[in-house]
Amino acid sequence: MEVDEIRKKIEEEISKTTLLIQEYKAQSKPVTLDNSIGRISRMDAINNKSITESALRQAEGKLSKLHQALDNVGKVDFGLCIKCKQQIPIGRILLMPESNKCVHCAV
Repeated sequence: MEVDEIRKKIEEEISKTTLLIQEYKAQSKPVTLDNSIGRISRMDAINNKSITESALRQAEGKLSKLHQALDNVGKVDFGLCIKCKQQIPIGRILLMPESNKCVHCAV
């Protein structure tokens, strides 16, 4: 697979992840108490906010790794596992371009 194709895939993932982060930020706004909703509904809303905030942190971490991967595309050590120095299969790179470890070392 050519470097340009991998770069394109990473850029697509950056775009998707950026949109996802925007959605998570919109969903994780503080739960307002001025609405007359029941106690259970309010607890559900607070719980959903916590879950969304966790997903937001994960997406922000992924975005950071994607930018790092984009910077490394085309370098000699791109696609090599940082732990065992073996080639990461192209399928893994396409599926998870932010990953810098092979399947065995990622476990």
